[in-house]
Amino acid sequence: MRVAEMNWMQVEARVAADDRCVLPIGSVEQHAYLSLCVDMILSEKVAVDAAEPLGVPVYPAVPFGITPYFSDFPGTVTLRVTTYIALIDDILESLYRGGFRRIVMVNGHGGNGPVQGFLQEWMGRRRDAKVKFHNWWNSPKTWAKVQEIDPAASHASWMENFPWTRVPGVRLPQEKKPQIDYARMRLSNPAEVRKLVGDGNYHGLYERTDGEMLALWNVAVEETRAIIERDWP
Repeated sequence: MRVAEMNWMQVEARVAADDRCVLPIGSVEQHAYLSLCVDMILSEKVAVDAAEPLGVPVYPAVPFGITPYFSDFPGTVTLRVTTYIALIDDILESLYRGGFRRIVMVNGHGGNGPVQGFLQEWMGRRRDAKVKFHNWWNSPKTWAKVQEIDPAASHASWMENFPWTRVPGVRLPQEKKPQIDYARMRLSNPAEVRKLVGDGNYHGLYERTDGEMLALWNVAVEETRAIIERDWP
């Protein structure tokens, strides 16, 4: 259930019965012809769809993340690593004060990886709390489904093109984009990254059928639900 659809008294009653909650995190950055908010949209939706049958509260997605390499693409917003860690620290402390002790962080953006090290530090301070960090898109079953559908899958390619991440009225290229030079990208400044990646797709087709995308989504939701539901120490 979305926290946006609850009041504080309902949250208080819920946490007294079940100390789990879900915090989606994403990014606002270029995704070629798709929405700038792809990572935020997908992390929140997969969290909500997964948690709904369990009755576990899902907070609104933290929209902004760490994406300095895309900062030359208009519309992109990036936070400094120190800012982002401080933000996550404040949010976790608030959740802790509210009584939550088992928190699943559903991540939709690879650049947010630095937070994983911080979570170990935070759990060292809050020793009765547990935080799971879940990269929903490349967790084992979801990534296996991606590979089954089409191994040529990447940032801003077909694998992020769901009905809820499309921009109305935008037509997509029909050809398969060649793979960019990843080694060169890792050594590039933002201007060089923009020149290297062009429209923003790293490689592969821009779209596949809705049937394939919904099949992928169902796997991602089930895998995320298992993370929320099971294997808590």
